[in-house]
Amino acid sequence: MLFSLGTENFLLAFSREPVLWCLGQIIGWVLVPIMDANLDVILRSAIPVKLQGRVYACRNTLQFFTIPIGLFLGGFMVDDVCEPLMSVYGDLPLLKTLFGKGKGSGAALMMFILGIGGILVCLIAGRKLKKYQYNEN
Repeated sequence: MLFSLGTENFLLAFSREPVLWCLGQIIGWVLVPIMDANLDVILRSAIPVKLQGRVYACRNTLQFFTIPIGLFLGGFMVDDVCEPLMSVYGDLPLLKTLFGKGKGSGAALMMFILGIGGILVCLIAGRKLKKYQYNEN
């Protein structure tokens, strides 16, 4: 996920070409099945067979109910936070160079924020997991 979030979101944020947006989407999603397969192996090997149905139902509920919430919050952030911010401060040289000017610059800013946030979550979670693994051995 670190690689996916770090490449996809930044390609979407900093590029102006649809071909690069498509490339970013491919790079961002190509590794997700591998990550998902690893999670499946961990869940199937660590959870007793009698409980797997309940665990998968709970996991899927938590995973998939957050998608519409994320889409709603993302739309809100772009329309009501990032676009107005870029309309006020978009003429600053750094912001103009990174995200462009006018329509879509707020969406680019939002993708940048998602990329930074995703990378931070991956690094923090990875560090916690590494600490947990060392304490277990």
